[in-house]
Amino acid sequence: MPQHRDHTAELTAPSGRLRLAEHCRGLTEARWFALTVFAVILANAGLLGVETYSGVVAEWHRWLRLAEHLCLVAFSVEIVLRMAAHADRPADFWKDPWNLFDLAVVLSTFLPLVRENTTVLRLLRLARVLRTARFLPQLRIVLVAVARSLPGTLSFLLVGALLLYVYAMVGWVFFGRHDPGHYGSLGRAVLTLFLLMTLDGIGDAVHTGLQISRWSLLYYASYVLLASFVLVNVLIGVVITSLEEARDMDERRESPDAQGAASAPGDRQLLLRRIETARRALDHLERDLHGAHAAASLAAPEWDRAVPSGPLTEDPAASSTRPSLCPGR
Repeated sequence: MPQHRDHTAELTAPSGRLRLAEHCRGLTEARWFALTVFAVILANAGLLGVETYSGVVAEWHRWLRLAEHLCLVAFSVEIVLRMAAHADRPADFWKDPWNLFDLAVVLSTFLPLVRENTTVLRLLRLARVLRTARFLPQLRIVLVAVARSLPGTLSFLLVGALLLYVYAMVGWVFFGRHDPGHYGSLGRAVLTLFLLMTLDGIGDAVHTGLQISRWSLLYYASYVLLASFVLVNVLIGVVITSLEEARDMDERRESPDAQGAASAPGDRQLLLRRIETARRALDHLERDLHGAHAAASLAAPEWDRAVPSGPLTEDPAASSTRPSLCPGR
């Protein structure tokens, strides 16, 4: 039984990597940790804004440089803690696109080519501001929705480009001579129609077109109907659909994690209780077996004395006192 207990303890005891992951996961999932990282991101954004003022940079250059290095150290420590939190399951760290984005932003700052190029370095520091999406669920959902709507947006852009090209050519044919400032070439016509898509200046365009021909009213009415109403509503529908899909994905991703986090401690405690119950049952069974064996050992000599093992012999005294069955004797 001591060997059984040692083996059970080895199975239930967490390894060093598991203890490290649990400790780091407790830190990274704490509310104060998220608020601290969020504050550092905002401070980094504030430093970028302050550096646009040459007078402030000239006077506080050394302190701004120190603050930028402190932000970099904070981001590096954060990403190391997040990686350590996945020490028991490293593959999960690489499956999260936000972890890959954070790691790329932090590591790229240490590249020699990037550190020598001030413009690229500032752009990468600006990319850290996008990390606020990790701590703002609604913003994260919107960014995911925008990314998922890109295929539909590309289709929308192709249809919009075809519509602009057709109407630009028609406008150049009908209004190119009379209004060369807006329809003198294909490029001018496309730019004019692109601005009219927002209905900005549509009144002046219709008034100028009516002075040229009454058919211009049909031209502008059909363009506004197709470009401003149909296409824009289609784009809005694509974005809204992607937003709903992104929200469903976020809920499905968080639900198993929350359920697993809630049920994992309970399952572990239940397993430990079952192991302890089985261990006690084995202890009781072992004691019962030892008791039965001892009782059997004590009872064996008494049985041997009570039942002789040799041949049965008759006692002479008993035979002399017993009456004879034969009267003549």
